[in-house]
Amino acid sequence: MIMKQIIAIVGPTGIGKSNLAVRISQKIDAEIIGADSRQVYRYMDIGTAKPSKEERGLVPHHLIDIINPNESFSLAEYQQQCKSIIEDICNRNKLPLLVGGSGQYTWAVLEGWGIPEVAPDMKYRNMLENKAAEMGKEELYHELLLTDPEAAARIDESNVRRVIRALEIAKNAKDNKTRKRDKQPIYDALIIGLTTSREELYCRIDKRVDSMIEKGLLDETKWLIDNEYNSDLPSMSGIGYKQMVMYLKGELSLDSAIQQIKYETHRYVRSQYNWFKLKDDRIKWFDVQNEVESDIIRAIDDFISTD
Repeated sequence: MIMKQIIAIVGPTGIGKSNLAVRISQKIDAEIIGADSRQVYRYMDIGTAKPSKEERGLVPHHLIDIINPNESFSLAEYQQQCKSIIEDICNRNKLPLLVGGSGQYTWAVLEGWGIPEVAPDMKYRNMLENKAAEMGKEELYHELLLTDPEAAARIDESNVRRVIRALEIAKNAKDNKTRKRDKQPIYDALIIGLTTSREELYCRIDKRVDSMIEKGLLDETKWLIDNEYNSDLPSMSGIGYKQMVMYLKGELSLDSAIQQIKYETHRYVRSQYNWFKLKDDRIKWFDVQNEVESDIIRAIDDFISTD
């Protein structure tokens, strides 16, 4: 059986995946599929750094703006919808281009994870509850940051119940991920990784955060709250929105909120490299401080020609 070809562009937040994907898609007749756990939410544009309306007008984009901020969306639902979209794009003789920095979303599709419903594990929950009582809720949240940074970005660290449930799901997903990586991938995939020095990346992130503030991240957060998307929703506890909510509540100054967004994004980037490892020989890495677009197009042309 001939596997369908798919291209993925992965890497840390702020590296320039979305802009590059649009330019490349126009050259290779591809359609973009988002692999970002935050860009699925409608109305949350600035804080999630979504592709602009102009960019989405140039190239078809999928799995962006598909649910409201108060709706849930599981990894299994994402995987199922993504597979259907890939099938449709391939049937129209176009290339699917999977783009994003959410490691779980990306590998769930490329590796074909089996994602069963996660039943409550009361023994594990009790152990975590005891740990929170003895060592503090901060320790539990730190464990989640290391285990599943994407879930941590969506959860308020003071909500112990949600942190425990996320750790429970992450534990199941990790076990499942390990099993699936021993199997053959379900697509013939070219995985393009974008990277650069940590110093350059942090500089790019800080500039992007400043740009988000200038574009109106605070007003976007106010609008969400005014439209009854409460601050305790998972969508509202993501990096950026969480800090703006804290500012609105008087818990942080605006300058402190901005600095915290930068710090938390730096930390999130370090966690992303746990999903997309520089030593992973499945990923073809390119340093964006160089002129890489023509080299990436060449790699894609070579990949397509091997079909």
